[in-house]
Amino acid sequence: MSVLLTGAAGFIGFHTAQRLLARGDKVVGVDSLNAYYDPALKAKRLETLSQNPNFTFLQADIADRTAMAVVAQAHPEVTSYINLAAQAGVRHSLTAPHDYSHSNVEGHLVMLELARANKNCRHFVYASSSSVYGANTKLPFSVEDRVDHPISLYAATKRAGELISHSYSHLYRIPTTGLRFFTVYGPWGRPDMAAYLFAQAILAGKPITVFNNGDMRRDFTYIDDIVSGVVGVLDNPPADDGTAPPYRLYNIGNNNSEKLMDFIGLIEQCLGRKAEYDFRPMQPGDVKETYADITAIQRDVGFAPTTPISVGVPKFIEWFKTYHGV
Repeated sequence: MSVLLTGAAGFIGFHTAQRLLARGDKVVGVDSLNAYYDPALKAKRLETLSQNPNFTFLQADIADRTAMAVVAQAHPEVTSYINLAAQAGVRHSLTAPHDYSHSNVEGHLVMLELARANKNCRHFVYASSSSVYGANTKLPFSVEDRVDHPISLYAATKRAGELISHSYSHLYRIPTTGLRFFTVYGPWGRPDMAAYLFAQAILAGKPITVFNNGDMRRDFTYIDDIVSGVVGVLDNPPADDGTAPPYRLYNIGNNNSEKLMDFIGLIEQCLGRKAEYDFRPMQPGDVKETYADITAIQRDVGFAPTTPISVGVPKFIEWFKTYHGV
């Protein structure tokens, strides 16, 4: 299989590329290498991927139609797409809203147009987010729940991507599957996410910022489990019965909502240091709890997460210490 994977230098993209390459697939990686977080980390990920001869990297912005047309023309062998490139971060969307419409809406549309033009397209898989559930209080979150009340622009752009995908599946019969990721963590993780921020601050002897006074729960999902879900979904495109669009949505999480303070406690334990807490109120656009109902993805592709935070957090900290020479 030949896969066009966007966001290849990103956290989930890097690990997904590794898994695909390990089983013999060819991967055409695309990434803009923007400076939302340290590009040096992205460069290190690409350095690792580039050691495999089946990996090709092209630097491009997925919202740039001309650049992406060049990518498509250069790689007519591509039959599947995994669109993970996006502007991430709920809080950043409060200050840089146009970054989100650019990457998450326009960029997503450009990618769907590439798939539409490819007569050999077998599947278009893309990243959505648990943020689309907004302030839903029914737990666990189910793909059957209504998601028409987003509480952040980031969530709204991710929901827009789902709706645009549905229209393309309906109009052009492109098999599309959206994945609502739940709080992914692990080695090579993003520096703007909780595990990385907490570890960095604790080792530096600085206070860690904890919102809602620590009264938060998250469905923390280890990266290896996430990748198993992504690849399992890629291999099982929705069938087209000629009536309903070949379109699916899945939650992809650990199916276990953990206390934030327990997660922090594991980081402290692994580092052998206690954190100093800077407790703050709930932030705009944030939610108190997330919890994934994964019934659909379990049923359809056999997704079964196996990594509790008691196993995943030590693995992340081991990588973190090695990467930073601690």
